[in-house]
Amino acid sequence: MTSLPPEKRAAVARGLTAAFGPGAEIDGLVPVGGGLSRADIFRIRVGGVAYLLRIEAERTHFGDPARGYACMRIAADALLAPRVRYACAEDGVAILDFIPERSLLLDYAGTRADLIAELAQAARLLHAAPAFPPLIDFLDGMDVLIAQQRAASVLDDAELDAPLSLYAELARIYRGLEPAPVSSHNDLNPRNILYDGRRLWLVDWEAAFLADRYFDLAALANFFTATPEEEVLLQATYWSAPPREAQAARLYLARQVNHLYYALAFLNLAAAERPGLAVRDAGPPPVLADLHAVMRAGEPVLGSAEGRLAYGRARLGAALDGLRDPRFDEAARLAR
Repeated sequence: MTSLPPEKRAAVARGLTAAFGPGAEIDGLVPVGGGLSRADIFRIRVGGVAYLLRIEAERTHFGDPARGYACMRIAADALLAPRVRYACAEDGVAILDFIPERSLLLDYAGTRADLIAELAQAARLLHAAPAFPPLIDFLDGMDVLIAQQRAASVLDDAELDAPLSLYAELARIYRGLEPAPVSSHNDLNPRNILYDGRRLWLVDWEAAFLADRYFDLAALANFFTATPEEEVLLQATYWSAPPREAQAARLYLARQVNHLYYALAFLNLAAAERPGLAVRDAGPPPVLADLHAVMRAGEPVLGSAEGRLAYGRARLGAALDGLRDPRFDEAARLAR
């Protein structure tokens, strides 16, 4: 256990005993990277069998293991997440079944349509699960992210102000739609959706809480659909019927919220990594579709601060395009 954080070794030992019995020890440990989770994550072996060990970072308002572990257990009981062998929120330690991962975007055995349908079915099952613990209204959380980015001042005022001024109207409209919150993952990006060669698993429940169902659907649409036909397939599978005009309009609005959510998250992350970072006169942002294409090809776009900054700017640009599109006014009318 020499590679474990020293201050967490006693807590991990308690978890091993609770999960596997007295005398259980780790006989193999390898760090697992590739995502943006704040937790330390390891693949461990106990008795020659692989498991996943999570050791949580310092608690924050948005990163509370008590809520995250509760959501994780509910999702595991719904057979959407790996089995939970042990989870102690007080210690910030969890032991899960290990999922041997294959590339979701390169190795998926079916067609793109099959993948989109399976993603929609997973979202539908998640949203039908018992209620997750509440945390915050999603749009109130967006206000927190906006305030953080305003304080960091990473980008030119003009690049940030243009989409955020339009977002103010979107938020006003969306708050009037009175959603019925459901158990939501709130971060359904490709790194949080594992493929084992047979089926999908949802992982990393740090951002999970009760929220409007359309925010999960918007994440899937923005990451995985490339045509209007694929977006319709996503919705039709989720609803088990062709989407009504109001449903399609609601998803359009949520997709713009999702673009801004990831833009702010990655810009704030870049600011935290590089205190004093200020990008001025950077030119047009990268095209989001281009970045997603190279990410699907296996390029580690998000593996560096520069890549995360570029991705945040690309998402900001996509939000601006969506909010300026004539479809926005039509979607706002239909969603009401």
